[in-house]
Amino acid sequence: MEYLIGIDIGTSGTKTVLFDTDGNTVVSSTVEYPLYQPHNGWAEQDPADWWNATVQTLSDCVSKSGVNPADIKGIGLSGQMHGLVMLDEHNEVIRKSIIWCDQRTGKEVEEITAKVGREKMIEITANPAITGFTAAKILWVRNNEPENYAKCRHILLPKDYIRFMLTGEYATEVSDASGMQLLDVPGRCWSDELLGLLDIDKSLLAKVYESPEVTGKVTAQVAAMTGLREGTIVVGGAGDNAAAAVGTGIVEDGKAFTTIGTSGVVFAHTSDISIDPKGRVHTFCCAVPGCWHIMGVTQGAGLSLKWFRDNFCQEEIAQAEKEGVDPYYIMDNMAAKVPVGSNRLLYLPYLMGERTPHLDTDCRGVFFGLSAIHQKADLIRAVLEGVSYSLRDCIEIIREMGTEIDDMMACGGGGTSPLWRSMLADLFNCNVSTVNSKEGPALGVAILAGVGAGIYPSVEEGCRRVIKKNKTQAPTAENIDKYEAFYRLYVKLYPALKDEFKELAAL
Repeated sequence: MEYLIGIDIGTSGTKTVLFDTDGNTVVSSTVEYPLYQPHNGWAEQDPADWWNATVQTLSDCVSKSGVNPADIKGIGLSGQMHGLVMLDEHNEVIRKSIIWCDQRTGKEVEEITAKVGREKMIEITANPAITGFTAAKILWVRNNEPENYAKCRHILLPKDYIRFMLTGEYATEVSDASGMQLLDVPGRCWSDELLGLLDIDKSLLAKVYESPEVTGKVTAQVAAMTGLREGTIVVGGAGDNAAAAVGTGIVEDGKAFTTIGTSGVVFAHTSDISIDPKGRVHTFCCAVPGCWHIMGVTQGAGLSLKWFRDNFCQEEIAQAEKEGVDPYYIMDNMAAKVPVGSNRLLYLPYLMGERTPHLDTDCRGVFFGLSAIHQKADLIRAVLEGVSYSLRDCIEIIREMGTEIDDMMACGGGGTSPLWRSMLADLFNCNVSTVNSKEGPALGVAILAGVGAGIYPSVEEGCRRVIKKNKTQAPTAENIDKYEAFYRLYVKLYPALKDEFKELAAL
């Protein structure tokens, strides 16, 4: 039997999964690591932590599976997007990686927009300049740590640093590179025009591949460390959301997925490039060669519920421990007893600012309508609904751009909640399904590895063989109009508070 490996280098940890070629999980291993926040709004991680976690999880999977390493035909890499990894002439990491949720680069975004122009930026990269993306981070290092910038010889994304450590190759692929804001997204290559305007040396950047292409092979040193076979191929892989799309079968027109992890994403596949001239959603190259995806992002999706759990649900955490269940299960049951609209309570999930549709680093979370009648269960449901309203904002823009969605998949931790899935079905007014496998990004890049190894003839064929639907949640007719009224009020709140958010940030 033949096998494939998917490695997902996430924000909280790295997960490595060994699959058979029908997509069944043979064994998986996860190692967590810290997030460093030296200042308010900053977020960094140590690439050495990612590499140590990768070595440990690979070793675990190879040793525990008992599989002959020669039968592992390929490795795919998924990872958190936008992170900046800088290497010196000796391939040593120069500084900790500035990761996706870091918000320090406001001045650099203004610098990029001034040098390139907002319209030109959207024309080339399909997105306006954004604080979380890599280009602004590169300029921040140049402006604030010139000694580090002067030492830099290679710029890589998180998963591509792991690729370098596995293979010795400097490589990236189109889906992750799209989030650097240095790629010509319609042309699927580095933009010489943009690099010239920003005075960034193209030699610092890795070669760009399509996601299923072979980018390198496991070295002898890594084989000795992990138990892998020397020469095992490593394909391009994909950024985490593009990988999750493959892992849920979203590789054809009309298909989309919603994921609720720390952030929330609505991701729609399109074979024709479509760019929002207002820059409210992101258009990136996707993991299917020659295709793209449109993606709206809610910064504080699962983060909102985790924040509420950690600060206000100690009783529920204790109860869950006694019952041997997840605290979110207890919280879900509490929220399910509250009617649609949370007894006239709305929540804006802007704990970390927002990306879609407002692109505002200063906006913050709000409970609107709070009164003495409200209890903890009302607030829990309001958080769930507020995140769902924010994801509906993403859907509205995608539909406005002419991309129709008739098949929605739910994934991420929030996708396991029947209540949350029912909210999405009612607000999106379409069926929301889950898939049998919970491995999302890791499965997606394993499929890409299977294409690179010649096991599947194409990404689409690989998904048809591997991806199987599980539960489907249909909209509840009586809830659609109820939610619509609350959503229409929700969309009025940000414009009403926009100036006050700026004022608050300046205090």
